[in-house]
This record gives sequence, C-alpha cells and structure tokens, in this order.
Amino acid sequence: MGLAVAEDIQPVNLVTIPTAGVLARGAYAFDFRLFPNGGVWGAVTVGVSNRFMFGVAYGGGNIIGDRKVTWYKQPGVEVKYRLIEEAEKTPALVLGFNSQGFGNYLDSLKRYETKAYGFYAVASKNFNLLGNLGLHLGINHNPLEKADKDNEPNLFLGIDKAINPEIALMVEYNAAFNDNRDNFMLGGKGKGYLNAGIRWQAVEKITVELDFNNLLLNRRQVEYFTRELKIVITEYF
Repeated sequence: MGLAVAEDIQPVNLVTIPTAGVLARGAYAFDFRLFPNGGVWGAVTVGVSNRFMFGVAYGGGNIIGDRKVTWYKQPGVEVKYRLIEEAEKTPALVLGFNSQGFGNYLDSLKRYETKAYGFYAVASKNFNLLGNLGLHLGINHNPLEKADKDNEPNLFLGIDKAINPEIALMVEYNAAFNDNRDNFMLGGKGKGYLNAGIRWQAVEKITVELDFNNLLLNRRQVEYFTRELKIVITEYF
C-alpha cells in the first residue's frame, strides 16, 4: 500500500499506524528507528505468504548517549493477515496484532509513551492522482497497556502521497481514545497524535524516513514535537 516503488514491496505502515500492506512471500525487512533521549528501536519482519507476515521488535532508551540504558521490558510482537485484497472499487482489509509501542517505556504506568496498537483492523485504498494516493482507516484495541485504567477502543487514519517514484509524504492521526485520562502527568491530553513524515526510497531496497511526531503536543510536560529517523532495509530469501 502507499508508495509503490516495486510491485512486490509495499510499505506496511505510515509513520506509526499500520496499513493494509504486507510483505510479499519470501521478503524480510529490518526496521531501525531513532527517537528522542538516545532511543533506538529495531524490528525484523518476514512475509510468510502474500497475505501473512509476522515480526518481532525490541529497543530501549538512552542507548545513544552517556546515561544508563533503559531496555524495554520484553520484545514486541506483530502478526498481520490480509483478509481481503484491494479491488477497483473496494479497499484491502487487514487484521493484525502489534504489542510494540513507541518511545520510551514508562515503568510506573507499565506502558510506552505512545501505546501499541494491540489488536487492529485497517482498510486501505489506493488511487492514481498524479502519482499514488493512499487512504487508510482503522480501529484498534490494546488490552495490554491498561495499568492507567484507560483502554477504550480507538480510531486512526492516514494518507500518503507519492511525489515521484522515490519520495512520498505521509500524514496520520491517532485519536488515542485510550490515552486521554487527565490524572496521569505523562499521558495524553485528549488531542490525539498527529504525525507526519517524508519517506525516500534511497536505493532499490532501502528507504529512509524523517518523521515529525506529536505535532499537537498531546502529552503533558512536552513543549515540542519530536523528530525521528527511520531506516528500512528489505531483502529476500
């Protein structure tokens, strides 16, 4: 889904939200994300079939820098199955689960700064409008990060637009209905998370992405949005 640099290579997410894209059978990808406070997050995903993929992720805060490293408590896991293929008049539909959140892990609340999507369903439809235009809409429920007693079902949506065969722009919105309690100083403020990014297909199998997260400053004690770097390397067995 989204930027179609090759018929069998499909971006499987935008900045953070999943799309209905899956890795092709026999493909595997290494994702590396650099986030504030010296954080590094890495994942490996594998396409088992043209409909099913799975992956694992792990990382921590302060990996880059001179402070004590704060590793995540456990690896994140993702499974994703494309139930319905995209057709001329209908979107593709994917069902999945992802336990990997974003940013640092908050021990006191047993959650990530931005919660994982948990169980989700997402529909994606692509259009040819001076290059590819992708629209994505999904729902999710995270039953794992609930120590803050805020685990309502959630909505997310996004759009990506190819500028040329190498560069795409992305904008997404995570309503964060499960992160809007006003009694947690490190939680969301009820605005949701608005993120944007620029994705560049540097060479055939490598994409480089610059992301701008939390543009609405939807987190207490935060004064600026975050700038993150992501690199994805795709290969084949």
